[in-house]
Amino acid sequence: MPDLHGSTVFITGASRGIGRAIALACAKHGANIVIAAKTAEPHPKLAGTIHSVAAEVEALGVRALPLAVDIRDEARVEAAVRETLDTFGRIDVLVNNASAIHLAGTMATPAKRFDLMHQINTRGTYVCSQACIPALKRAPNPHILTLSPPINLAPKWAGAHVAYTIAKYGMSLCTLGMAHEFAADGIAVNSLWPRTTIHTAAIEAFLPQAIDASRTPAIMADAALAILQRPSRECTGRFFIDEDALREVGVTDFSGYAVKPGTPLAADIFLD
Repeated sequence: MPDLHGSTVFITGASRGIGRAIALACAKHGANIVIAAKTAEPHPKLAGTIHSVAAEVEALGVRALPLAVDIRDEARVEAAVRETLDTFGRIDVLVNNASAIHLAGTMATPAKRFDLMHQINTRGTYVCSQACIPALKRAPNPHILTLSPPINLAPKWAGAHVAYTIAKYGMSLCTLGMAHEFAADGIAVNSLWPRTTIHTAAIEAFLPQAIDASRTPAIMADAALAILQRPSRECTGRFFIDEDALREVGVTDFSGYAVKPGTPLAADIFLD
């Protein structure tokens, strides 16, 4: 199994939540981490900045590069990639974690919110992937991992929140298409999605009733590690569920990931 030691992992939206958890998990396995996110100064309501996560990463004995990046700005994304290469000389992994959410129907989703989700989710994933691919082609075990669901065309998922569903499925279509397009280059392009809700700021905002029925971001971080440590030419174009990714490496007990052990878990959206 390939080792992450000495590799460079570029993670969007890594100042908190699942992105932060993946950053720390990769750092524990010897990767240098690029924390590409918008939050450079403390937020009044949300914990974590690019600098606080950088400090946590460096405390693990590896290097961190905190970069203030709004992935809607392709020029800034391109500059961040150049800064990464100037600092580390390589990019081995891109994690497309940054995402905007608005769980509402058509009449409760203004065009401005529709645009925001598509600019960050679909377009941001596309822009970040496009910017990193030239460097990934030179990496020994290159991976793109996008936090997006399997494409489920059951009408209920579009009907519940059509704008958000389209924006997330756009990320998944990037996985589907790029996996095929870059297979000959040996770049693994996969997606990862949780079986249950994960306790993040988004859950606190949109589904607070599900907090106790959620798992911690650690399960997504461990599942991401299980994917990123695979040989890239042998694992591409897949839509992993966190539990399944872990089962494939022998993990069967998920009880330690529960926010409140013993509470029945809430299933995440897009999964039947």
